Amino acid sequence: MEEANNQSKKWEQEEISNEMNNWELTEEESFDWRGRPSNPNKHGGTRAALFVLGLQAFEIMGIAAVGNNLITYVINEMHFPLSKAANIVTNFVGTIFIFGLLGGYLSDAFLGSFWTILIFGFVELSVFLCSPSIIYIKGFILLSVQAHLPQLKPPKCNPLIDPSSCEEAKGFKATFFFMALYLVALGSGCVKPNMIAHGADQFSQSHPKQSKRLSSYFNAAYFAFSMGELIALTLLVWVQTHSGMDVGFGVSAAAMTIGLISLVSGTMFFRNKRPRRSLFTPIAQVVVAAISKRKLVAPSDPIMLHGGNHASNDVLPSSTLPHTPRLRFLDKACIKVQETNTKESPWTLCTVSQVEQVKTLISLVPIFASTIVFNTILAQLQTFSVQQGSSMNTRLSNSFHIPPASLQAIPYIMLIFLVPLYDSLFVPFARKFTGQDSGITPLTRIGFGLFLSTFSMVSAALLEKKRRDSSVLDGRILSIFWITPQFLIFGISEMFTAVGLIEFFYKQSAKGMESFLMALTYCSYSFGFYFSSVLVSIVNKITSVNSKGWLGDNDLNKDRLDLFYWLLAVLSLLNFLSYLFWSRWNIKSSRSNNSTVVGDDNI
Repeated sequence: MEEANNQSKKWEQEEISNEMNNWELTEEESFDWRGRPSNPNKHGGTRAALFVLGLQAFEIMGIAAVGNNLITYVINEMHFPLSKAANIVTNFVGTIFIFGLLGGYLSDAFLGSFWTILIFGFVELSVFLCSPSIIYIKGFILLSVQAHLPQLKPPKCNPLIDPSSCEEAKGFKATFFFMALYLVALGSGCVKPNMIAHGADQFSQSHPKQSKRLSSYFNAAYFAFSMGELIALTLLVWVQTHSGMDVGFGVSAAAMTIGLISLVSGTMFFRNKRPRRSLFTPIAQVVVAAISKRKLVAPSDPIMLHGGNHASNDVLPSSTLPHTPRLRFLDKACIKVQETNTKESPWTLCTVSQVEQVKTLISLVPIFASTIVFNTILAQLQTFSVQQGSSMNTRLSNSFHIPPASLQAIPYIMLIFLVPLYDSLFVPFARKFTGQDSGITPLTRIGFGLFLSTFSMVSAALLEKKRRDSSVLDGRILSIFWITPQFLIFGISEMFTAVGLIEFFYKQSAKGMESFLMALTYCSYSFGFYFSSVLVSIVNKITSVNSKGWLGDNDLNKDRLDLFYWLLAVLSLLNFLSYLFWSRWNIKSSRSNNSTVVGDDNI
């Protein structure tokens, strides 16, 4: 009997060890570019992360110049109506972030973040440069060709003077355009989540100093993003406006080239994590095991669960997670039902730590969902707000007009000063009171940004009412600078919410899934933009019973964009209240039985 018990304990330790290898990569399991164990004195750290930040700044510079000016091209060159053009842009941006899931999966399961960036980065670059030798050469090539050749576009017209003379792109011309657009989305989407993850991989969360630097890295990543967006929305949009979209693609190619050079230059300094290959298998095992034992009753004492001997220890191994009372149904996957000397299949018996990983992933869902409406607001600033700017006085001087697409640069001008001040002044000050490496917890940061975003739509609604009344009743055209507040408010809210979400997801316990979780944060953008398209269609359908609807006309002076903005403000406020509930649930439910907190602290 004693021998059988010893054999049972041996099998249990082997299963726990295998589960730890599936879910977590420790400090010793990071490697240099040759596959050798990394040296903390030579690999990783701030120096290595700087090369990734260079790629991030230049990559966003190249793609943002196209995405942010796309609605102007779609309306003026392809002659799509305003509401349809807005949906085209939001669907395009949303699809970029959906493809991020593919990039995150390939990275964590097969390639690693560095090689995923390199492969798809050169794919994206090949599209810019019109190289015929790489697998998908079509995206920017086709967009550039279509922008250059009149035969691939509808006949020129002036939609403001005579809208009825404008022929909407259909048939082959529309097919050509959409095929090019979504090939671009594939290349960009697979690169984005891996840039953030690869930069964060250069820091170890187990070392206090590097943990603080990790929080600073997320702020630095947003600073790099802001710089790239600012240059794209000013210099590159100006080039597109004055020299044509085909020339603009060439400038974007140069930016992408510099970014890839930055990445490759840091190859010898990077610490890389080995792909896990079985990305979803441990998750599936927990779900299958819990369902197969759904009629059993889980013991109240977590020590009785398989692998639960560490569940209530005050000091836990770095790879072991404590048991928590949330989602108790999944604990059934840890119930032993066979004889002690019989080894069960991993599809019928899982460890407590493995189950806790799945609980953590599920608990991320409501936090993720709470940012969808936030990104729906972002979609309006890239579509309808740009059209607002087009109907205002864009003259800065007698010879210079502000391109409407450059309106989105307003918050980034502020953020390139605000983000460094936030990291260097506010974070150290707040750290003294909270004890958090990031000053305030990621959940608090997300919540503050969600609350602030409501006022962006309130500002947008008030401005649109004033602009419309001035134009229709008084015949006056307001200066484009009146639109500044809605962009500034949202810029600040994005600094809090976007960075907080990325940091919160990365620091969760599902080790070996960092790139995929980063892709999930980008999916929030995707769902937000898709929801924007659905919302526009629904609002148009409901409000067009006796008229063309709030957004059914191409003339903002006849539409009721201000009412649509008020609707979004209400949705944003309700979303914030929902977030408060789920964030508090996340905090309370993540406390272990001995009050150890896993993840975030109180908000």
